[in-house]
Amino acid sequence: MARVGTALRELRGAQKSAKGVSLYSRFVNRPAGRYLAAVSYALGLTPNQVTLVSAAFSFAAVAAVALAAPSWGLGVAVWAALAVGFAFDSADGQLARLRGGGSAAGEWLDHVVDCAKLTALHSCVLIAFYRFPEAYGTGGPGGDGWLLVPLGFQFASVVTFFGGLLTEKLKPKPAPGSPAAAPSTVRAVALLPVDYGVFCLVFLVLGGGGLFRWAYAGLGAVAVLFLAAFLAKWFRELSAVPR
Repeated sequence: MARVGTALRELRGAQKSAKGVSLYSRFVNRPAGRYLAAVSYALGLTPNQVTLVSAAFSFAAVAAVALAAPSWGLGVAVWAALAVGFAFDSADGQLARLRGGGSAAGEWLDHVVDCAKLTALHSCVLIAFYRFPEAYGTGGPGGDGWLLVPLGFQFASVVTFFGGLLTEKLKPKPAPGSPAAAPSTVRAVALLPVDYGVFCLVFLVLGGGGLFRWAYAGLGAVAVLFLAAFLAKWFRELSAVPR
């Protein structure tokens, strides 16, 4: 326990900037990840092992969406597994900083797992809509159109993920020692609809069938709108970078 407490104290002073982070990630997921990182450190786990634990929780939830008939109990289980996986996803980076810094291979593994998770989750919603049309209301005349919704959501999620990563790589790094920009509360609230942790909450209504379908579609529409805004912002920022 003393080792966990020491790790927690060190982690409190080694947090990344909260700029561009939603309220959920800032006040829920990062603190949860900090405790998981401290426990992982005490257990002697490596950041890559924590990434794989995150993947195990996430992909178990993803598989359940596609394989099991929707129910309220399943929805709670899926949400819980996705939320825990997301917290471990935050923990691996924090553990790496606690251990003195991560590696290129560790960062690569983290991003590959994240991309695979996003792609698989929306693919499995599509499979669920196809396998259980009576439960979700995606069968009958015109029901096939609902199968396009996960494809559109997947497109927006993956392009946003890749575009954000590439933008951070291409933007000039701040000078060493320069103060971090203060996080904007307004922006943190505005980003809530496209925060992965908030998205996971939609699975709590998985047993609602049509309710889940409409809630999922609503978040998908918001993701498409945010993608357009993000792309315009990122292109404008990178256009200002000198050659």
